[in-house]
Amino acid sequence: MSHTAAVLTISDRCSRGQRADASGPAIRRILEENGWEVVHTGILPDDRERIQAALIDCADERQVNLVLTTGGTGFSPRDITPEATLAVVEREAPGIPEAMRAESMRLTPRGCLSRSAAGIRRRTLIVNLPGSERAARENLLAVLEALGHGVEMLLSSGSADCAEPAAKGEAPSLERWLREAKAAPDAGKIGVYLAHNGVVRGTARAAVRSGAEAPPVRGMRFHFHRDKTEAAIAETRRMAGIHYVRVWLAEGELAVGDDIMLVLVGGDIRPRTVGALEFLVEKLKSECVAEQELYE
Repeated sequence: MSHTAAVLTISDRCSRGQRADASGPAIRRILEENGWEVVHTGILPDDRERIQAALIDCADERQVNLVLTTGGTGFSPRDITPEATLAVVEREAPGIPEAMRAESMRLTPRGCLSRSAAGIRRRTLIVNLPGSERAARENLLAVLEALGHGVEMLLSSGSADCAEPAAKGEAPSLERWLREAKAAPDAGKIGVYLAHNGVVRGTARAAVRSGAEAPPVRGMRFHFHRDKTEAAIAETRRMAGIHYVRVWLAEGELAVGDDIMLVLVGGDIRPRTVGALEFLVEKLKSECVAEQELYE
């Protein structure tokens, strides 16, 4: 499933029909060519209250994953897009505009004059781009891959542990996870939490599944594919009624009894939560991890 995006052009003259909007359509083309679903576009004057209202609408009502603005990032007295953005975001993401300015500086010494900002509101990432078509395209292409990863992290609702594999057998505390889940923004929507804890067993897979003769297992080499894991978490998080997903996976050589994974899913009702947990665990096992049993 593609991620959703909105593109807002901020320009007095474009909003009055005195100039054609070139940067907005250019940004939309780049997004769609790279698999994003652009679900909303708009042209607004350089008016702080209207910009703030449009950003809030995209994040809170439309629940768009990514909002890109173009225009209003310079030194003109009417350039107030960064101020409007910073007024509505809950957390700043300064590395994104820093990366865009660094790319601009490679092309022109005036690149440092961009005042673009970026930040997160709920589960929406908001990023300011310059107003000129060329600069908007250059800036977006410099960070587009990172934006996709950032949105995946936002949608994963606490999947950061999957990118930080612990040492052998040292799984996180499920009790701590539950405390953190119940303090998350969507906790009020959740009626059921279900967890899955996978461990290395001493009986070979072939013996369990088909009754075939196999030597006892002394351990396992276990690895996971980071990007596929984060994509699986994000896909589960988008399922109806699912508001919390968290995954930890081990890495390296493990002994019998060691933890290989811990999965926590929170949903509104039990049937949806059971289905989401089963879906995610199966997807992790079939697409995201590599297991090699070690025999005595």
